[in-house]
Amino acid sequence: MQASGPCQGGQVRARSTGCNGRRAAGFTLLELLVVMVIIGLLAAYVAPRYFSQVGKSEVRAAQAQISALTSALNTYRLDVGHYPTDDQGLAALTARPAGVAKWDGPYLQKGVPADPWGRPYLYKSPGTHGEFDLYSHGKDGQAGGTGDAADVTSW
Repeated sequence: MQASGPCQGGQVRARSTGCNGRRAAGFTLLELLVVMVIIGLLAAYVAPRYFSQVGKSEVRAAQAQISALTSALNTYRLDVGHYPTDDQGLAALTARPAGVAKWDGPYLQKGVPADPWGRPYLYKSPGTHGEFDLYSHGKDGQAGGTGDAADVTSW
């Protein structure tokens, strides 16, 4: 019984081997499945560590922005004599508020940034924790929280 086409000298070989007796090049389904399982295990191990670092970097970015905004607010206070009111808000750092004579801004090179989660920073003056409160509700957008969802504050 012949399995496939003839080789040199009239030899006939099965489909899985060539005329020289070697197997044809390629991967078996079992080999591919083993590689897929290994890749899946590596992804399951690495992904949580990677995404936890992303959350930490967002918190660090918020802390850095709050620090920069606090410096700008302190410079505003040195020039004007007081911090912006609640009504004036952080916009007073980029545009002269009505009725403020000693404003020497803008106090930020660019506009007031949003927090790393895309929401505006919250500002109260006078604050409950100091002369002003500057904060973000974090990843979840709700007051309080833990981990990545914790509030990022100036106090």
